[in-house]
Amino acid sequence: MAETILELVDVAKQYEADGPEVLRGVNLRVAAGESLAVVGPSGSGKSTLLNLMGGLDRPSGGRVLFEGRDLADFSDADLARFRNRRIGFVFQLHHLLPQCTVLENVLVPTLVVGDGAEKAERPAGDEALRRAERLLARVGLGDRLTYRPGRLSGGERERVAVARALVNRPALLLADEPTGSLDRRTAENLMALLAELNAEEGVTLVVVTHAETLAARMGRVLELADGVLAAKEADA
Repeated sequence: MAETILELVDVAKQYEADGPEVLRGVNLRVAAGESLAVVGPSGSGKSTLLNLMGGLDRPSGGRVLFEGRDLADFSDADLARFRNRRIGFVFQLHHLLPQCTVLENVLVPTLVVGDGAEKAERPAGDEALRRAERLLARVGLGDRLTYRPGRLSGGERERVAVARALVNRPALLLADEPTGSLDRRTAENLMALLAELNAEEGVTLVVVTHAETLAARMGRVLELADGVLAAKEADA
């Protein structure tokens, strides 16, 4: 049985003391190498859940454990370094730097200064450059290295974001509506790519999506509704 890489224990999220709970009593275990989709209606808290998984936000209650370590024990600075080293993020809005080339955008996460084991585990220098080039070739952009984002299609920009998320060899890849702004054919190609990278890179994949076709490619599908996460019931 694969080791648990991510565990949520009675996680709750409330943005205001007297406001509604966006999440309440969420419990989840994600195995290393697993692929998981989280579906649910708009406004149900899916992005909030993903942000908590990735340490971009902190829960109001409960614990988020990554490889057995409680993210609440990290200082903000340590948590930022941890995210850079162990977690990759792909957002619907790709957040590429417009003034940088495709290759430079992919290399940005490798530029964050680290020390000790963190620095040793992250590709650096020529190794980082070779990995970035290999990833861009893998996502079909080997001939776009010197392009800037403005010259790319939406699907190409999203693939650059995928390569950037993987360049530091993260253990966990989190994707928030990665196909939401893409046409059907481009979305299908990106879905296939994410599934292949999950298998080939061995990276654990958690995807938040409205797209049933993308969710169906994942090994497990959970549904978030009314702040509660549960296995998705099969459609009648």
